[in-house]
Amino acid sequence: MVAAERLSATQASLFAPDPAGPIDHERTGGLAVVVDDGFGSVERIRLDEHSWVDHVHGWLSGDDELMRYLMTNVDWEQRSRWMYDRRVQEPRLTAEYPVIDQAPHAVLHYVTDALSAHYENPFTRLWMNWYRDNQDGTSWHADHWAEKLGHAVFPVLSLGATRRFLIKPNAGGRSKIFEARGGDLIVMGGRCQRDHKHSVPKQKTAAGPRVSLNFSAAHRP
Repeated sequence: MVAAERLSATQASLFAPDPAGPIDHERTGGLAVVVDDGFGSVERIRLDEHSWVDHVHGWLSGDDELMRYLMTNVDWEQRSRWMYDRRVQEPRLTAEYPVIDQAPHAVLHYVTDALSAHYENPFTRLWMNWYRDNQDGTSWHADHWAEKLGHAVFPVLSLGATRRFLIKPNAGGRSKIFEARGGDLIVMGGRCQRDHKHSVPKQKTAAGPRVSLNFSAAHRP
């Protein structure tokens, strides 16, 4: 299925209810979106002595409205990369804001500010991946800049369909499986990016669209 056909097929499959609680429409650009500033549902998982993952269940309410807004108002691109001796299309769509302050969408500043305040880490860069269906995914990898740092905090916000988010140690061993639902936040911390890899595998069974928002700080080696 071509990208345009897959794009139109996803727009009727968003499902989350409207968020409860006060909504600051000015900060969210008019969207009915609310984040849990208190991180009340956070579950911290220790991967080893130096690496951890926060799984914040339902951190963002109104994920379907945010996802629909992003699908319509963001300039998505189909990227390609070299694989052995040929260039192939990446199995997802991507959009990027290297400087988040320049992003023209108020809701992106709202989410970024909440994460920066909680983790006391000024996140300044955002890139998003759109997994259109079960045929899209991301293979095992660590984000190149982060794996060179001793410690880093790396939030990933999921919107839309539930997908598996896997993390495994570079030295070998079993994968840790997280079920990332719409509105869930998965935050990799400590030496997670340096000592582990992560992936969003393709699925054999049908899956609706998922958008991930990936945040990083300015500091680099």
